[in-house]
Amino acid sequence: MNDFERGTMPSARLRGLPDRIPSDLRVLFVGINPGLRSAETGHHFAGPSNRFWRLLHESGLVPEHLGYEDDARVQEWGYGLTNLIPRPTSGIDGLTKEDYLSGRRLLLSKIRRRRPRVVALVGVTIFRALFPEMRGKVALGLQKETLEGKCLFVLPNPSGRNATVPYRGMLAAFRKLRRYLEK
Repeated sequence: MNDFERGTMPSARLRGLPDRIPSDLRVLFVGINPGLRSAETGHHFAGPSNRFWRLLHESGLVPEHLGYEDDARVQEWGYGLTNLIPRPTSGIDGLTKEDYLSGRRLLLSKIRRRRPRVVALVGVTIFRALFPEMRGKVALGLQKETLEGKCLFVLPNPSGRNATVPYRGMLAAFRKLRRYLEK
């Protein structure tokens, strides 16, 4: 297997993505790590089958249609974008235990520094990585666990590769976050 197949192809174009985090932060959306398409474009959730941007609008979290190239605009609504692990790969199989450990430290530091009202984990895999002691099924929505004292919300992974949650279920989870923010 070559570097490209492992999703670790060295290239000047394939770097981690810049965080998009405003100073007045309501929600910090946390992806697991950039995919190769996101790394190539320099924008979050850029995969051709990724439904994050559609879900953001259809749930009412943003009032207009956005595309991945508009990722910096989420700051207008007090939202931020980051990844647990900054290194791009073609899939999570290319991530190591050390990636997760260093990613956790970096994320906790960002939360302490930026103080979001809510940390929204985009995918249950991230929750499991952050709370390995938790066994069993992870429910979508608000969690009893917190990160640095901040509310923790789990959303489904909107990647087209994620076949575990149908679109209706994804949209329901994003709408649940919107309702929580309206309280």
